[in-house]
Amino acid sequence: MSQRTIFLSRLIGLYCVIFALSMVAHEQAMVNAVTELVHSPGVILAFGAVAVAAGLAMVIGHNVWSGGPLATVVTVVGWLVLAKGLVLIFLSPEGIAAYFDALHYEQLFIVYAAITLIVGAYLTYGGFSRTASSTARSR
Repeated sequence: MSQRTIFLSRLIGLYCVIFALSMVAHEQAMVNAVTELVHSPGVILAFGAVAVAAGLAMVIGHNVWSGGPLATVVTVVGWLVLAKGLVLIFLSPEGIAAYFDALHYEQLFIVYAAITLIVGAYLTYGGFSRTASSTARSR
């Protein structure tokens, strides 16, 4: 297992766990905030630009499809972040609103929070369960 996979699984995993817990703790505020953001083209462009940069960094730095499930999940997350960023910067404001409506965010909020928590827990566990000695052997 590469040091990069372990680092990214810890980083992404903890981010997802923290964000999912925040989503659950402040459900209505989160729904309201995301609904407002979807209708703010400038904010969407900024989020899209950041997502494209983060997605490209992950895809360029960690495009690993054969290093086991943990490495593959990290790679898939990178590609999903990149795809999300591209959608945000290329779709029109109306297209973004229609896409958001199609996701049924408010109705499926708990499902989205649960998926985020599960992916985060898996990545966090996988990243932190690797000891320094097993990491050194895999280099």
